[in-house]
Amino acid sequence: MVRTAIVGATGAVGREMLATLERRDFPVGELRLFASARSAGVVVPTRWGEVKVEDLRDADAAGIEVALFSAGGDRSREHVPGFAAAGAVVVDNSSAFRMDPRVPLVVAGVNDAAVHHHEGIIANPNCTTMVLMMGLAPLHRAAGLTDLIATSYQSVSGSGHKGIATLEAESEHFSADYDALRTGTWTEPPPGYYLRPIGFNVIPFAGGAVAGGYTDEEMKLVDETRKILDAPAVRIEPTCVRVPVMVSHGVAATAWFERAVDVDEACALIAAGPGVELWQDRIPTPLDAAGKDDVLVGRVRATVGRPGGISLWTVGDNLRKGAALNAVQIAELIVGG
Repeated sequence: MVRTAIVGATGAVGREMLATLERRDFPVGELRLFASARSAGVVVPTRWGEVKVEDLRDADAAGIEVALFSAGGDRSREHVPGFAAAGAVVVDNSSAFRMDPRVPLVVAGVNDAAVHHHEGIIANPNCTTMVLMMGLAPLHRAAGLTDLIATSYQSVSGSGHKGIATLEAESEHFSADYDALRTGTWTEPPPGYYLRPIGFNVIPFAGGAVAGGYTDEEMKLVDETRKILDAPAVRIEPTCVRVPVMVSHGVAATAWFERAVDVDEACALIAAGPGVELWQDRIPTPLDAAGKDDVLVGRVRATVGRPGGISLWTVGDNLRKGAALNAVQIAELIVGG
């Protein structure tokens, strides 16, 4: 039995981590929950009894064997090293350690072996990258990825509670006058989380600005793909788009490899991959993926402008495989040796 902790336990991902531990029968011996001072003292009913949330600022990590962190980058940078020094193996869901060469970046079912080369910290990749990897990695293993064009369609839950609340409020605002959306006479909604309205709209700018006109979400897609696949020379062109969807991120990808790959081979490889459902008779959408552990892959087709490649669509629940589920799967790999 494993002495387990969830840090950021009262957030959306933290709650999903707890539900995933319960659903997957993780061998919890003792469970501790940590959050900010605002949530400290809250009693959470769990499969292992009622657990009082502890203040992360006063955390004593002694005795914890596995700690699942979803507390944001700043809190991870502040507290993860202390948990690791106390003997815990930390699975961190933030971007704080992903590109640290000493820290494995693991997608369960893609690069499981990397989990065994940690120094107390293992990073959970960005949710969009993980959704893409589930469909793309089987092709890379067989044929060697060389070039990738990827456009994401990211749900508002990727921005946390503020993103969800913004979509809810703006949907209500715009629904009062649908004709205005058609004629361009709509009025600005009250300020929300995003730079532009997300209700009944798409924003081709997900994340924060970085050099060269890109966003940090786009550069995560580049850097993390290369690290996870151990393919530093892959040429990647990313665009990340925020869409008015509550849950599930989609990625439209076109990929070329060291050798030509046809549709039949691609479908066979994807269908055989763990944690993937290949949909050939219908189109997988974010609504279909919501609440599912598996990533859905569809629209597999041969490239037409530059023959020999494969275009596909992947979509997955960003709170499950994109975050909580993968963290728990990493913990399972740790415990399983």
